[in-house]
Amino acid sequence: MGICLRYSKHREEAVEIVNDGFMKVFNNLGKYTAGKSFKGWVRRIMINAAIDYYRKNEKHYNMLDISYAQSQETEETALEQLSVQEIINAIQQLPASYRMVFNLFVIEGYKHEEIAAQLNITAGTSKSNLSIARSKLQKILNQNQQQLIPKQNG
Repeated sequence: MGICLRYSKHREEAVEIVNDGFMKVFNNLGKYTAGKSFKGWVRRIMINAAIDYYRKNEKHYNMLDISYAQSQETEETALEQLSVQEIINAIQQLPASYRMVFNLFVIEGYKHEEIAAQLNITAGTSKSNLSIARSKLQKILNQNQQQLIPKQNG
């Protein structure tokens, strides 16, 4: 579920991706190679299910919001105070195209050329979306931290 949460906008969408992923797991059990990591095989299927879900619903997402292109300054210490759930929540707030590229590049370790092929975009678009995603993510995390500061002092 954790993989699908990172790729989705909210929990209900993640549940739908998990369901699709497990359907693919059960339908393709015969293709699993014994001796290889079953967990890794299922992980790959879940990532592909998230990509498929994105492609299927891409028309519902805004592809580019120019307001995200503005870079924001961040404090290095903010990351040290974040929980995993706060980071996942922040990633879920990213627009779908940025969230997909961010997850595939940063979390899964794909190269921009591989991401471009998976999402039917150019490598340059992948790089641009990653840069914008990082900037937007920093802004979201900073805003979340700023909201916590008055609560801690008050």
